[in-house]
This record gives sequence, C-alpha cells and structure tokens, in this order.
Amino acid sequence: MASVTFDHATRTYPGTERPAVDALDLEVADGEFLVLVGPSGCGKSTSLRMLAGLEDVNSGRIFIGDRDVTDVQPKDRDIAMVFQNYALYPHMSVADNMGFALKIAGKPKAEIRQRVEEAAKILDLSEYLSRKPKALSGGQRQRVAMGRAIVRQPQVFLMDEPLSNLDAKLRVQTRTQIASLQRRLGVTTVYVTHDQTEALTMGDRIAVLKDGVLQQIGSPRDMYDTPANVFVAGFIGSPAMNLGDFNVQDGQAVLGSARVPLTRTTLDAITPEDEGRIILGFRPEALDQVPEGQGGIPVSVNLVEELGSDAFVYGSLAGDKELAEHLGSGEDSSQIIVRCDPRDTPMKGDTIHVQIKQGEQHVFSSATSQRLPV
Repeated sequence: MASVTFDHATRTYPGTERPAVDALDLEVADGEFLVLVGPSGCGKSTSLRMLAGLEDVNSGRIFIGDRDVTDVQPKDRDIAMVFQNYALYPHMSVADNMGFALKIAGKPKAEIRQRVEEAAKILDLSEYLSRKPKALSGGQRQRVAMGRAIVRQPQVFLMDEPLSNLDAKLRVQTRTQIASLQRRLGVTTVYVTHDQTEALTMGDRIAVLKDGVLQQIGSPRDMYDTPANVFVAGFIGSPAMNLGDFNVQDGQAVLGSARVPLTRTTLDAITPEDEGRIILGFRPEALDQVPEGQGGIPVSVNLVEELGSDAFVYGSLAGDKELAEHLGSGEDSSQIIVRCDPRDTPMKGDTIHVQIKQGEQHVFSSATSQRLPV
C-alpha cells in the first residue's frame, strides 16, 4: 500500500490557455478513500488520468509513496483503474477477464486461478466465472471490473465514475459494496464522481474541484458544516443549500421584509470591498416555520415534494419579483427549499414564514465568496 501526492501538478491541453488542472496540491494517506468531486469539466477525471499516467503532467510532480512517478509509464506505476464503461472483453469469460492482466504479466496459471477465485468470493461472483459479460447485469459487470482491479493487488485503486451507468437503486447498493470492500482491503483509493451524494456517503475525505482548481478538502462533515466558499456551499448537500444576496443594515442581513441578525464577529469581518452586502446561506433543515410578523423570510409555495419521512417545500421569496432573484438554492438560483413536517405540509400557493435556527446560518463575503466567521 502507499500514499499518493500531487505536488503542484498541472495539466494544460494543447491549444488551450487555461489549465484543465491548475497546480493541484493534494495528499492521499495510505489506505484512505478519497473522493474527487465537482461538476463536469472541473478537472477531476484529468487529475485521475494524470495519476494513472494516461495524461502528461506539464508542471509539478506526482508521487506514489516516496516514488516520483511523474514520468513513469502507466504499466510501471502499480495502480489498477476501474472505468466508467467497465471495459470488459466481450469474448472472454468472467474468470478470463479478471485474470487477463496477470496472464499478460506472465504469472503462473495456478496463481492466477487462486487470485481470481479469491476476488470472485469477495465480490460474490463465484457462480458467474464461466459466463460472458453479455450474460451479466450492469451491477455484475461492474463487480467484474472491480475484480479485475483487485486481483492485481495494486498499491492504489483509481475509480472513474464507476457507478454512472447503473440505475438508481443499484447505484445505492453498489456504492455501499465498494466502500465496504475498500475498507476491508485497505487499499489507497482515489474515486472520481460528479454525484455529491456518492462523495458524502463513500469518502473518508472529499476534495472539491472547480475549473481545475481545488476549492476545499476535508471530511464529509467538514464539507457540510463549514463549506469554505459559496461554490462548495451550493454544491455539497442534497437538497442544496439556500443562498441569498443580502444588504447589511443595523447589524442585520436584510432582503425585502426578511431580517436575519448577524453576530459581532461577522460584522467585524465585513470589508469595504463587500460594499455593505453579504451572501447568506442556510440549509433546508435549518429553517423553522414562524408566524407572520416575526421578521421571518416569506416563502411563496410552488411545489411540495413528499418523501414519506420528509417533505420539502420549493418556493420563492414572496413579494417583490426582483428581490426574489437574489435568494435561491444551489440547484436553482430563484428557488428556496424548506424541509417541513411531512404530516403538516402547506398547500401550493400558500405563503409560509421561516426563520433560520440559531447558529445554523453560513455567511460569505460578497466580494470574494469566501466564508466569514459567524
């Protein structure tokens, strides 16, 4: 096993001015499950391919353990990659697919058979070893691709959106299996996904990228409770955090009739560059319904989503339509999301008033989008 280190690693594709990955500084501990997450085009897959040796590193270095692998061929890096599209040989059986890399490496047949059978037992594939990929379900094919990586016994697993081709229920089941398997094997794993729910449920730590730049790295709880900037706040969490552009007046954040008290610590952190404005964030579950007239945020209900154990109200800031565009969620900049009691939900067209629970607001600089103390 080994750690992984990106030391100011940069990748700029020919014909482009902006790097796809810009000076990535990241360390993955030995045995850790790290998830790289971000929207399409943020550089997460490029980072993984740089580690695999499939993309050149234009500047900076990459280490696996204490070994500089920046210019080492992919086959000599002692890594195993699981691809989004499984990449199985259709004419080979499951056993042959799983053992193919060992066969190419010249391993004895008895050792290949032993390793394949061990991996198949771990992945519950023992009864499918003689089948061809076309006779398997999507989840089984994904497990075969995992098995092919496991039999290699590499220092590092690389996984590039391995669940994106599975249906929703199977995706939930398989992500649990992958996370459990990684903890059982203890192999350092770098996992790429655009799905922040996968990131929160699977990773020991999460690294969030945007436009090739690392935004924040930390535990799932760190990401959820203390996002470093507006982008991370709006990206991490499902449903997304509500974010609004508020004026600061008399120690309060003000938007229309909404009034949110600010702490002295927050007020002292506001700079002249903010021009008397802040960005206020609050999660759907951080809101309490209050009677009208208590300074709460008025929300006009557009839709109620009932999920059995939970219910979510989707609405907009009631009153001035121009002001409504200044408050929304990370998913939709003009739509507020409120979690409410599933046995006492408002009706479409109602107006409810909500207040942020004590200590559960997030404050960001209007000028820099960086987190301010609360």
